[in-house]
Amino acid sequence: MKSNIKKFFSNFEEIFASLFLCATTLIVIANVFLRYFFKSPVSWSEEVATGCFVWGVFLGAAACYKRKLHVSVDFLIKYIPDNGKKAFKFVINFILFLINAYIIYMAVKYVKVSYRKPTAVLGISSVTISSSILVSFILMTIYSVRFMIQDLKMNTVQLEQEEAFTTNAKSRLSGTRSIEAVTEEDK
Repeated sequence: MKSNIKKFFSNFEEIFASLFLCATTLIVIANVFLRYFFKSPVSWSEEVATGCFVWGVFLGAAACYKRKLHVSVDFLIKYIPDNGKKAFKFVINFILFLINAYIIYMAVKYVKVSYRKPTAVLGISSVTISSSILVSFILMTIYSVRFMIQDLKMNTVQLEQEEAFTTNAKSRLSGTRSIEAVTEEDK
């Protein structure tokens, strides 16, 4: 039970994006069927399908960001020395954090304006659709922070590993063997 809850929360963007895109597809197919075979389309279907599609797209974008599946250009990183790649990745993640935070600021302004604007057919507040932008970029900003923390931890862990390797190499040169060296040679 606990693992199912953990799976849900680690994949909730994908789950909800899939549900919204499935709903979009089903609503559009049902409306086409009703229009052509019964000559009676549903008036609200286009508006609901559009709202579901927008939510599906923005949650899908957040899911792709979380999994680092967005298109990136890595030709610059090939020319950076190995010791500078870690810092470069951190700087890139920090820039993405700033961009996402700015888009959150703009999305808040947009949601405030769209709160007063009703949708054309259903007459509900447009915030039901426009808040998808805000939710999506809040998630992306959270993931940007997580990526920066991972970059910092990775640097610390790699430095510790390099230090352990250096200590192990020095002890081999001096003729003594460390515990790690003995266990590795025994394998």
